[in-house]
Amino acid sequence: MALLSATEIPTMCLLQPPSVLAMDSERLKLSSRKWMIAAFIALAEGPSSHDLAVHHAGIAAEHLLKSYLASLHPALVVEGKDFNSLLHATGHGSHASVPAEQVKTIGLAEAHARAQKILRKKMPVDQRALGPLANARNGVAHSGMYDRSEVNAVFTTCLRLIDPLLVELKINNSYWGGYESLHDRLLEENVEAVRVRLESKLARAKDVFTERYGHMPQKERELVLGAIARVFPPGGNIEHDELVTCPACDSQGWLSGDKHVDEDEWAVMFTPFVFSCPACDLLVEHEELEELEGLAEEVKLDESPNDFYADWEPAEVLYRDR
Repeated sequence: MALLSATEIPTMCLLQPPSVLAMDSERLKLSSRKWMIAAFIALAEGPSSHDLAVHHAGIAAEHLLKSYLASLHPALVVEGKDFNSLLHATGHGSHASVPAEQVKTIGLAEAHARAQKILRKKMPVDQRALGPLANARNGVAHSGMYDRSEVNAVFTTCLRLIDPLLVELKINNSYWGGYESLHDRLLEENVEAVRVRLESKLARAKDVFTERYGHMPQKERELVLGAIARVFPPGGNIEHDELVTCPACDSQGWLSGDKHVDEDEWAVMFTPFVFSCPACDLLVEHEELEELEGLAEEVKLDESPNDFYADWEPAEVLYRDR
């Protein structure tokens, strides 16, 4: 069977009604694969088709994320505040005031956020790392613009995001069609690029530390570094910070990330995804953190799950009237 062009395969995906594709896990798997193959074809066609490559890769990732969520329950892929969409997703569409074709579903970023909350460490791509993929997909879709220098990074992010989803959905490597070797090569090149980038960051951070504090007497330096360590990193979406030893300068830096409750162990767990050092300006994030032994591991916090859930209404309140 001859390969279709980069523009023909996505057209096949549009033959299904939007409402069906939106909430059916099996159809979303098929749609994701078609978009992914189209992305590989566009990538192989060269720079003139790289806009299609990053766009199609983004859609492939979005559809597979939604397939995973829909495999748990179709309601997980619809807008939570849209009641008509929830009615359709829960099998009560006869009560909705709009047809199924008008179901409102979540986008790539929200689908990723929901899947990550469920999969946690199984999902190697955090919200910050998702940025280039989401920006490329949306940029091409809305304005025909994308960062030409980030094509390989976008593709690699897509592959890293999809791989664990294939495991969860029990999809074999036939998903990649005839491009499995290219998938492997892109990931291998990315690992090497990450290591080179990390080594460069560590070397630069050591130089910065020496320039700033190398001339200071030991006691004076310790006082200054002690004061600097107490300065919290920028908050943003960070839920938790821990002071740890910087791998570049041995000062105290901040390991930041999310918290969640492990129901099996009934413990609050800290999942780090970025390290920053105020002393030497080292910033390590995404897959770079995985290369630093121990820093990317989940940590059990000395915090009660009851305190973690303190802002939520107790379950007994919900059922009090029953």
